[in-house]
Amino acid sequence: MYRILSKETVGPAIREYIVEAPEVARAARPGQFLVIRLHEDGERIPLTIVDTDDATGGITVVVQEVGKTTLEMGDRFGVGDGILDVVGPLGEASEIERFGTVICVGGGVGIAPLFPIARALREAGNRVIGIIGARSQEHLFYEEPMRNACDELHVMTDDGSAGDRGFVSDKLREILESGLSVDRVWAIGPAIMMKVCAETTRPFGVKTIVSINSVMIDGTGMCGGCRVEVAGAAKFACVDGPEFDAHEVNFDLLMSRQALYCEDEACSLERYKMRNPVGEERDQ
Repeated sequence: MYRILSKETVGPAIREYIVEAPEVARAARPGQFLVIRLHEDGERIPLTIVDTDDATGGITVVVQEVGKTTLEMGDRFGVGDGILDVVGPLGEASEIERFGTVICVGGGVGIAPLFPIARALREAGNRVIGIIGARSQEHLFYEEPMRNACDELHVMTDDGSAGDRGFVSDKLREILESGLSVDRVWAIGPAIMMKVCAETTRPFGVKTIVSINSVMIDGTGMCGGCRVEVAGAAKFACVDGPEFDAHEVNFDLLMSRQALYCEDEACSLERYKMRNPVGEERDQ
């Protein structure tokens, strides 16, 4: 069992957990992820490693409650409870070098996995420009950690309730059109956001990296569920990624595959809600 050390609500249906897993914490690098299973009858889900603490052996993950397992985790797992399986770190770590000037773009819950990458890039001597966005101020989180990780930070919201009104891709385009020399871009968030960011940087010839969070089961490349087309070839996000060159990813196919199990996921969530009409959420 892997004990939950901390649980906090950081946004609407978004929780931050610190889980005691010292061996994972020691080995993890920015960009990697883990796979958890809550209990014997639970499904396996991937979660990006947001932070680690060698002193406590804790790993930080941010969970958005959108399906049966993430909702169950929020309802029924609190501080002191144990998670049955934590497997990681998995995937290839981010390429952290001194590139020069980099832009790190995070949308929605994608801000969480972007944070350790931005911090590591700055520690490597890069000038880091951050752009984070959400639907509204209510849905925005990790603003201060990102501000501390970047040399400058731009905040965007769809409704203008925080920062500037618009999308993260709007600010990305504005910076690129200003003539600033940008050496690399990271963009993490919903697939459609990453696709738009990729098309925004393409005319400028700036290498752009995205993190693909497709359907994963075993996390070792055996099941093939996380298959994604990159430069016309099949890749597996769990072992070849999760990061890929955005200009080589077939985002239309990716989004089609992501929607493949929507009906099954909705049925699973509805069954869980029927069995658990009143959640017993525990933040302590």
